[in-house]
Amino acid sequence: MGGFSILTNRKRAIVALAHSVVFLLIAVRQMVAATPAAGVWLPSTVRPGTWILCGIFAIVSSILLWLLVISRGWMEKFYFAFCTISAGSGLLRTAAGDQTFHAGLYIRVIMLVSAVLVGLLIVRRYSGAQSQPAESSS
Repeated sequence: MGGFSILTNRKRAIVALAHSVVFLLIAVRQMVAATPAAGVWLPSTVRPGTWILCGIFAIVSSILLWLLVISRGWMEKFYFAFCTISAGSGLLRTAAGDQTFHAGLYIRVIMLVSAVLVGLLIVRRYSGAQSQPAESSS
């Protein structure tokens, strides 16, 4: 499969898709629960869990941004761009709080739905390539 530098086989594509689905379910749960994020930039007391969540989002956003930079094909770039935007909006929402960036909750869900759709296309592309019969060299 040409055009891929990270999701180079079906197994990697399925693992990436599974991660996207899990994080989509977490984001949807956060959206439905509607627990407002206080933010770390506000002059109020910030719970340790909020700092930990900010750190996790910062690490994940950085890794996804790096994967976006080193990816080659347009499908792979779109997949990692959607994931990066999702994690980045989660970071901004957690850091700034819902009063400043409430849309981050919805952006995360929309970007993860988009990532899942592109991930499904990538897995389908690999599945289609495996199901085609090998051509004879005569």
